[in-house]
Amino acid sequence: MDNNYLDSAIKQFEYYKMLAEKTFSQVSDDKLFWQYNEESNSIAMIVNHLAGNMLSRWSDFLTTDGEKEWRNRDAEFENIILTKNELMTKWNEGWNCLFNTLNTLTNADLDTIIYIRNQGHTVQEAINRQLAHYPYHVGQIVYIGKMATDNWQSLSIPKGNSDDYNSNKFSKPKEKTHFTDEYLK
Repeated sequence: MDNNYLDSAIKQFEYYKMLAEKTFSQVSDDKLFWQYNEESNSIAMIVNHLAGNMLSRWSDFLTTDGEKEWRNRDAEFENIILTKNELMTKWNEGWNCLFNTLNTLTNADLDTIIYIRNQGHTVQEAINRQLAHYPYHVGQIVYIGKMATDNWQSLSIPKGNSDDYNSNKFSKPKEKTHFTDEYLK
């Protein structure tokens, strides 16, 4: 399969990483640890979970099971990150692991079988699995950010502005690629 799948996947991951980071920049430090109730996760808990998942899934990606023995998934949902600096360190550690791995892959790797919890996936299926998982949690981060911030700046088309946004888009020539900062508004 000679296509741009890997480039497309990387751009998708970059986009969702950016959405979460734009949320972090709008949320006061203390609200990164806010929970709606005891059963809810804070932004920090979700970041810790994503980092744990990324490190487990993408370390030694082609050679070891994606659920590493050293991973403690349950602890990812405890209040163990205490500062924004710790949160950003964990966040970047996970994403760096993912991008470093993706940047080593080639189209020839896409049909290779890897394992997650002893279940076989092609590399492409494993990437797709995480492209569903990470945006799910980024959506939670954005939603929590909106609840915890008084002066939220929309990360997409603000309510009531769809007609203006679409008029502007359709007044321009067609674009070759849809991967821009405006993607998914």
